[in-house]
Amino acid sequence: MLRTPAAIAGAALAALMVVLAVIGPPIWGDAAELVNAGAILQGSSAAHPLGTDNLGRDLLARVLVAGRYSLQLALAAALIGASAGIVLGALPSVLPARAGRLVTGAVNALVAFPGLLLAMFTAVVAGLGARGAVLGIGAAIAPGFARLTQTLAASVSGADYVAAARMLRVPRHRILARHVLPNIAEPLILNLTQALGGALLGLAGMSFLGLGVQPPDYDWGRLLFDGFGRIYIHPEVALGPAAAIALAGIGFNLLGDALARRAARTPVRTPRSRQERPAAAADAGETQPGAVLDVAGLTVTFPGGVTPVRGVSLSVRPGEIVGLVGESGSGKSLTAAAVGGLVPYPGTVSHERLRLCGEDVPNLSRKQLGTSLAMVFQDPMASLNPALKIGGQLAEVAVVHQGATREDARRRAVDRLGHVHLPEPEKQAARHPHQLSGGMRQRAVIAMGLMGDPKLIIADEPTTALDVTVQRQILRLLREVVEESGAGALFISHDIAVVGELCDRVVVMYAGRVVEELPVDRLADGAAHPYTRALISSLPDMDTDRALPLASIPGRQPAPAEVGAGCAFAPRCPLATGRCATDRPALEAHGHDHRVACWEAS
Repeated sequence: MLRTPAAIAGAALAALMVVLAVIGPPIWGDAAELVNAGAILQGSSAAHPLGTDNLGRDLLARVLVAGRYSLQLALAAALIGASAGIVLGALPSVLPARAGRLVTGAVNALVAFPGLLLAMFTAVVAGLGARGAVLGIGAAIAPGFARLTQTLAASVSGADYVAAARMLRVPRHRILARHVLPNIAEPLILNLTQALGGALLGLAGMSFLGLGVQPPDYDWGRLLFDGFGRIYIHPEVALGPAAAIALAGIGFNLLGDALARRAARTPVRTPRSRQERPAAAADAGETQPGAVLDVAGLTVTFPGGVTPVRGVSLSVRPGEIVGLVGESGSGKSLTAAAVGGLVPYPGTVSHERLRLCGEDVPNLSRKQLGTSLAMVFQDPMASLNPALKIGGQLAEVAVVHQGATREDARRRAVDRLGHVHLPEPEKQAARHPHQLSGGMRQRAVIAMGLMGDPKLIIADEPTTALDVTVQRQILRLLREVVEESGAGALFISHDIAVVGELCDRVVVMYAGRVVEELPVDRLADGAAHPYTRALISSLPDMDTDRALPLASIPGRQPAPAEVGAGCAFAPRCPLATGRCATDRPALEAHGHDHRVACWEAS
């Protein structure tokens, strides 16, 4: 988390305020309450750096002591606001539709109402003093939490596991407590850190207005109120508590922002020494010189011990298209996401080696990664913003990553659209995504990848949603792009026939591991792993006897949490022995440019 100056500053300031709250009253408490009739209303001096108040009490000591009370009130207000907001925001998920709409409307009205006025109104109704101020600031914080909770809960409520719970007649409150709230807890907790900074500033404002803490109690806002009348004579008496308020508010806001940014990124573990490497990384192999992509021991883990990608090793050379093939759920797309740093939270990526053009991917800046790597996804509508025009979205790549002017970026966008054979590229650049066909949108996404100077193109099942004719055009286009640019390409597909037509090498994955890697010209008759041969056998051709059932692989691929110690394919393999069930075969050489992980490979 502490990789940016803002994060370091936020953490340091927040830690300083917490330490001050702990040690302030015991150390400076007596000095803060010591009345000195001979030093009333003095300015800054060696004995009193921030001056004294109307009873001669040292203001620096009072500022240091007031930190605990100020933070306690802010924490109370933030917790009250968060609790009320979460309950209010979660109600539409458990109430009937009509009642849920009423709650949603109430939240919208509260969000639109000025927070300070809401806080002042609540404080006046609740009574002047610390309690009224805390309730007022809590009331001002609650609508924001309610809106955030509503939005997050709506995104989770559409998940399949929630739909399954509803079909099983699970009570609504139980769905909320077990399925919805636990999955949205983290952003709410992170928002609480930022709310703490806002509550601190809000309470100081309430006390400064006379609606908050009342004498003889005091917080930073009350000290600011007491010293403000002397600001033109002795400005330090007001600037001291003002500085404390500002530093604390900035610190907690910066810390909350840093935590949110950290949580949005996929954790990447650094390589460990060879003695510490897990068995999943045993197939790492040697560095591949000259490769645009060099991956060894790539592992993706989710909480609960779920590991959908296990020690994957592969490489892509310049001008080469490598096919990554396997059944759905084998870890192909997650492998590509790990290369691009797109594994969703809370996934954790670890690796022995992950290099793009010879550079470690975790060390690349966003600009370097954005210009060196292009990704083409299965659904182009998921990659294109439906509210923006095609040309503007492509131009944004050049503006952000290459510092181009808008005019130059626009010209390059039109040029790239023409490069992928879109007819009338100038006209297509002025259209929205919904105005293009599926094949044209996919070409636009490929053109977006070519806006930089990619050394590697990752195409994640880019032809799945297209008809056969358009699919063939996209495959031909990918081959043209690779040959013209000299870039390498990783083509992901579950269709081994498409991979055999397009690619130079084939990497076969099963249950998160690479089980075979071989040149495409040996795919039909040189495959050694039973799983690869079964995939090939399941493809019908013109000589297939239509009177017989289509060939298939019996059983199913194990879920990531079900993979045992041996070969994951053993329960479905006709050649499996007792050794296959207990010992996992390593990925080993099986001829020139051919590797296979199988005890019974032929």
